[in-house]
Amino acid sequence: MSTSEAQTPTSIFSPSTILQDLISGLVVFLVALPLCLGIALASGADLFSGLLAGIVGGLVVAAISGSHTSVSGPAAGLTAIVAAQIASLGSFEAFLLAVLIAGVIQIIFGIARGGALSAFFPSSVIKGLLVAIGVILILKQIPHIFGHDTDPEGEMSFIQPDQENTFSELLTIFAGEIHIGAMVIGFLSIAILLVWERIPALKKSLVPAPLIVVVVGVLLNLGFTNMGQDWLVSESHLVQIPIAQSFSEFFGFLRLPDFSRTFDPAIYIAAVTIAVVASLETLLNLEAVDKLDKAKRNSPPSRELIAQGCGNMVCGLIGGLPVTSVVVRGSVNVASGSKTKMSAIFHGGLLLVSVAFLPTLMNKIPLSALAAILLVTGFKLASPAIFKQMWKEGRYQFTPFIITVIAIVVTDLLIGILIGLAISVLFILNSNLRRPIRRIVETQVDGDVTHIELSNQVSFLNRAALDRVLNESQPGGKLVIDASGSDYIDPDVLSLIRDFKQNVAPARNISVNLKGFRRKYQLSDSKQFADFTSRELQEKVTSDQVIKILHDGNQRFTSGTRLNRDLGQQVNATAAGQNPLAAILSCIDSRVPTELVFDLGVGDIFSVRVAGNIVGTKSLGSLEYAVGVAGVKLVAVLGHTRCGAVTSSVNLVAANQGAEAATGCQHLQPIVDEIAPCIPSDVTRAIENLSEEAMEQYVDKVAEDNVMHTVDEIVKRSRIIREAVEAGRVKVIGALYDVKSGHTKFLGDSVSGVIPDSSSGQTAEVAG
Repeated sequence: MSTSEAQTPTSIFSPSTILQDLISGLVVFLVALPLCLGIALASGADLFSGLLAGIVGGLVVAAISGSHTSVSGPAAGLTAIVAAQIASLGSFEAFLLAVLIAGVIQIIFGIARGGALSAFFPSSVIKGLLVAIGVILILKQIPHIFGHDTDPEGEMSFIQPDQENTFSELLTIFAGEIHIGAMVIGFLSIAILLVWERIPALKKSLVPAPLIVVVVGVLLNLGFTNMGQDWLVSESHLVQIPIAQSFSEFFGFLRLPDFSRTFDPAIYIAAVTIAVVASLETLLNLEAVDKLDKAKRNSPPSRELIAQGCGNMVCGLIGGLPVTSVVVRGSVNVASGSKTKMSAIFHGGLLLVSVAFLPTLMNKIPLSALAAILLVTGFKLASPAIFKQMWKEGRYQFTPFIITVIAIVVTDLLIGILIGLAISVLFILNSNLRRPIRRIVETQVDGDVTHIELSNQVSFLNRAALDRVLNESQPGGKLVIDASGSDYIDPDVLSLIRDFKQNVAPARNISVNLKGFRRKYQLSDSKQFADFTSRELQEKVTSDQVIKILHDGNQRFTSGTRLNRDLGQQVNATAAGQNPLAAILSCIDSRVPTELVFDLGVGDIFSVRVAGNIVGTKSLGSLEYAVGVAGVKLVAVLGHTRCGAVTSSVNLVAANQGAEAATGCQHLQPIVDEIAPCIPSDVTRAIENLSEEAMEQYVDKVAEDNVMHTVDEIVKRSRIIREAVEAGRVKVIGALYDVKSGHTKFLGDSVSGVIPDSSSGQTAEVAG
């Protein structure tokens, strides 16, 4: 069972979670109440329509949704669209019909698995959305903290209904638009919230800090009654729920859609607009809130679209504004410790009860107290740590992130998100344009081979880059064009490759191998030269060339540009016989797989492995076969740093102890005896007080000396190898592999002048 599954309760009525969910639902209700009213006011609709949307978001959407974190309601991102559609359709009832149809469209989206679109939202944009909401909450709530409430609570656009903008609204505070009573309640509320977070006993208590804030705000306002107009928080600074004098008047707040406009094309244009925008905002907000979830659960996006569609159908039938998943409510829900979607359902129930039975009581809550809750939530969302983290992830993450933040703050939620997505797409395209092709030049016996590896998606935009790489091929050269990693190749690119293979390459005497091309490309794999070691190549190669092949292969290994070899084809090609270039005597250490660290293919080398890379009767016999019978041109002794065999030998020699007595291994002593001549005679005194780092350096020096000792012993003990060396047919060299970096250092005078500087030799690059 995964962690998320273990943390997801089986029932929303689970005794272990329901209390915390009810507490969270209460906190979300306190925040949602003014937001529902403010968004309705900013949209130019009845206040009651915003409350209805909040109720439906809790009781209908949350009940159907598969998300345990998301909370739905009227959305700030839709205010401009709602206001424009109400005006263009001519009546609120006609707009309700559009909302009803939009709900049907969303349900169709959900059934068609349209929620899969959420998988393509870049994380930088999602994080930018969260931070931008935090910044907006901070900027928008500051005036409400001071008692300046001309801009509706919950309004998120840069240009406000009161003709101010987000920043100019702040300046009105300095112009003297401050209410002392509201300001005192606001700052005291912030202090309570901050203190509550820092005292563990209070933070873990069942009483939520926002509830205390609201209660204290109401009590303080009652206490300000006799302190004059400057202190008394008047109606304009309080929650303002419409109050019905009777049940008939309450139900009179409900509005029905105008079905007489069913065949009006304008209704369907409005419905599609609402459905598309609401669905996009829902998917983005759902993804954002999931990132805040401490249990790291994934909400099913397609099911969420169905839930939102059902909610909007109900809103259209009873007179509510369109609903979406809302980041502000969702983030408050997560921060207050909700466990399941019961918190969202409970918040909807509380909205219904407060509107139906407790409007007078709710209307005593100061807006500055609720603004304090949102302000603190904003600081949590826009934490400086997030900016620091995104900066560390590099410009390809930070740039779309910061542009998304700025765009949302200075425009509105929808436009800002679209700008952020557009910037991310440009960065993705730029990255794809810069990295469509990986070009690696491999040194081989009879000339360099250029490997061109195509990326996952090769579009027509990459045609020029590929054309340049192909035209840079030298006459008489060899090319391998590898499409093994490509899921899509544009027809124009395929046409370019086909023309080069059939016309240009033959004219320039260029040999071309194609591999990895799928049948649908109508470009079959083909081979014009062998990419494995044949008998002809083995006979032509020199020892120095083999050393360079090993060196260049190790460079590819350490730089992460290993060749994409067709090992299956090499297996078939070498089934009839082998023609290896070298024999490598290496240690048995699992961290030093010889073929990998030198980026070699099947059949390229003999690999002899023994602990401590020492030479004995059997290993020497294998090397003699490689030189005398198989005809290799190089014998390499490959040691490595942090060698366990060398470390054990040093410790045993220092302690003057036998291997069998120390380890119980009766055949280990010959290995120690072979390494012992490389260990200084003063080893006991030398390692007595060495630090761990110094001991490691000491052992690595012994390992290097042991490599050169083995090289000497091979030549000394084997007549056939010694004669081959004297005749110039073979070289015997040493090499030391660094297990930390993967780099191999070639040892001895025999390789001087053979190994090029790091700036030369085989190259690997990305073409774009």
